Amino acid sequence: MPRKLLNEELNRLTVNDFKESEKSNFVVILDNIRSMNNVGAVFRTSDAFMCEKIFLCGITPTPPHRDIQKTALGATETVDWEYVENTVDVIKKLKSEGFKIAAIEQVENAVMLNNFTPEKEQKYAFIFGNEVKGVEQEVVNQCDFCLEIPQFGTKHSLNISVSAGVVLWDFVNKGL
Repeated sequence: MPRKLLNEELNRLTVNDFKESEKSNFVVILDNIRSMNNVGAVFRTSDAFMCEKIFLCGITPTPPHRDIQKTALGATETVDWEYVENTVDVIKKLKSEGFKIAAIEQVENAVMLNNFTPEKEQKYAFIFGNEVKGVEQEVVNQCDFCLEIPQFGTKHSLNISVSAGVVLWDFVNKGL
């Protein structure tokens, strides 16, 4: 029977080590997320996959807040973040820096995540939208492409924090 590892055996980075470590070549944009718990969960997932930065836009709540910390477990101290009121402003800035922008959304001609092959050395921004309305159409219009997570049940939607986990793991798993 395998023995469960102790926390001190997991070789976790310190906050300073994380800050100084090379990051993955992606950023996350949260477009009008309502739930502080979802924001915290995205911070935690972003920490796990060495996200360069999170942009919190529109009504998305910002740290510090107890409900964000509850799910972030300290990741708001490791992952860089910035609040920008208008998501389109972030997209324009990132495009000028050479990022490819992808909304995670169900749209016509979306690229299914399992068919997405990231380009080596290319930086990406992944946009996750509101829990009810998804990514705003105005924001989708500014994207280079949209990614859709294939789903087979009756709901055809995932919680935003689950979507972030699936997309970010898939991206990092593909070797970037």
